[in-house]
Amino acid sequence: MKPIEEAVLLRIHVGEGERSGSKPLYEAIVLKAREHNLAGATVLRGPMGFGEHSQIHSAKVLRLSQDLPVVIEIVDSPDKINAFLPVLDAMMGSGLVTLEKIQVLHYGGN
Repeated sequence: MKPIEEAVLLRIHVGEGERSGSKPLYEAIVLKAREHNLAGATVLRGPMGFGEHSQIHSAKVLRLSQDLPVVIEIVDSPDKINAFLPVLDAMMGSGLVTLEKIQVLHYGGN
């Protein structure tokens, strides 16, 4: 069995329409995470959701939303995630950020 490592899952919930300069916020966050040499990041686009204002955002054919829910997941060591949080804080306009302690098993690669 592979060794289990302690890590943190940083999950960032934003709207697809959120921007950071000329880029979508989710793209800017992933690029910034890469700049900071974090282990990995994934963007997940949700077909439906709502936030603090209870407005439904949906990808239904008749009503295409321009602001679908997007979740960015970043996994790395607690130290590296904690060092990234001030960078993320400076980028966020609105959204929700969660942190979870997790256990990681690495497969493949080095």
